[in-house]
Amino acid sequence: MNFLTRGLCALIFTLSIQTNLSAEYLYKDEVIFNPSFNESVEKLGSELYAKTGISLRLLMLRELPVGKNIVQYEKELMQEFSTPTILLTFSEMNHQVDILASDPSLYKYFDKKQILSPISSPIQAFVVALLNMDFSDMQSGGTILPLLAQKAKKEQVLGKYSGSMFNGYADIAEQIAISKGIVLDNAVGNANQISIFVLKVIFYGTLLIGVYMYIRRKLFFRRQKIE
Repeated sequence: MNFLTRGLCALIFTLSIQTNLSAEYLYKDEVIFNPSFNESVEKLGSELYAKTGISLRLLMLRELPVGKNIVQYEKELMQEFSTPTILLTFSEMNHQVDILASDPSLYKYFDKKQILSPISSPIQAFVVALLNMDFSDMQSGGTILPLLAQKAKKEQVLGKYSGSMFNGYADIAEQIAISKGIVLDNAVGNANQISIFVLKVIFYGTLLIGVYMYIRRKLFFRRQKIE
């Protein structure tokens, strides 16, 4: 009986260690629950911390606590960490994404505004500015919001969430690595660029179709007037 008791205690202890380890960089996941997603975040986060001393943690929340905005929640959670920490937070029901660093000096290692830009390319930024007649902010290069904004079928929504948030997570990690002059073996690299390229193709394809339909409509009404 004592042997079984000791064995059970050892098993519980082992599982608790594994659980803590698996939750270190994917710090909260109330949305995805995908082992592959968890593993990808853990590998990249562990390597980044080992080489830079910076903990990049991802939070996938179902919904923010009542009465708190995303920044308030991040600041409250940040008190739990003793190491230099960057939080990338997504709240599904609140439709919010944010990045918060434990110390302002950490922002010099990555471009928060670029990562959270809703626009993926400079040309798209120009087109949007032209349509709105406002050229005050031409920031582009977003790696999260353009993917989140894409329409998806019900069975594809979790894939969209995991793809967009890991895309942003990897972007932050790679920018930190470049700033620190190190190489990440688990960096996304080309895959990141491919996803942005796909977004550009979709955007410009839609834009060209819209221009074609507009010109076609104009020509149709012109012919109607002539006749």
